[in-house]
Amino acid sequence: MEKTLRKVALASLALIIWLSALYLGADKHPSRAARLVTLRVNASEKPAPETDRDPGVLFDKNCATCHGKDGQAKTFKAKFNHARDLTNAKWQAEVSDERIFNSISNGKGKMPAWGKKFSEGEINALVAYVRKLKK
Repeated sequence: MEKTLRKVALASLALIIWLSALYLGADKHPSRAARLVTLRVNASEKPAPETDRDPGVLFDKNCATCHGKDGQAKTFKAKFNHARDLTNAKWQAEVSDERIFNSISNGKGKMPAWGKKFSEGEINALVAYVRKLKK
């Protein structure tokens, strides 16, 4: 029994080493990269031009999960994460555009930072979009 466990452990270790070598060598050998079943984000890819990324689409894809498509934060995830109701007129009157920009860019509380994913222009467009949600 003990010998069988050792053989399984060694085989598992060999498989892990082989897969690691395959994964790390994928950048040097495109044919190996095709065999990998992983999602990799190319850090050198530039985001789409600002004109191609509508703030409404950005909000729906990245913000609506917590803040809701209408900005009222009535989703389950919003309640769990205490997401802000972006339609609240009192909050809208108290908060500056700069503060909204910084919250989107740097994150706040449980909200992730989007500054590396979105350009400055996209964040400014999102600030304007949030302002339009006011009721």
